[in-house]
Amino acid sequence: MRRVGIAAGVAVFTLLVISIPTDLIPNPLFGRQVEATAWAWPVAIVTAVLAGVLIALPRPSSCRTATRTGIIGGGLAYLAVGCPTCNHLVVLALGATGALTWFAPIQPYLALIGLAILTTAIIHRLVLLRRSGDLRTA
Repeated sequence: MRRVGIAAGVAVFTLLVISIPTDLIPNPLFGRQVEATAWAWPVAIVTAVLAGVLIALPRPSSCRTATRTGIIGGGLAYLAVGCPTCNHLVVLALGATGALTWFAPIQPYLALIGLAILTTAIIHRLVLLRRSGDLRTA
């Protein structure tokens, strides 16, 4: 039951970290110049759930921490759901027109890659747990 609580807590935290700065949740601190896409909320929610599951799974001794993988997968989801012209690094590198012309079209792919990374990390963790026999005690 403790792991379910950890998963839920990490999922809520991840959802807030993704959705507040990207202005999916309207707030006075952040804004969007480009409307959120129809797939932004589903990507944010699935990312949050996957991050929660990954962190809540027990870590076998043969496995490194999930932090790096979770940050990469979550970071890609954050870039995917964010406003393309609000990302200062993208605008600095490509300009506002480039952000809309070049970066915006690849955002769905960033979302898919981020979700694939998180899913692969969960599967990898489950395989290691099964091999070590720790899955039965988890």
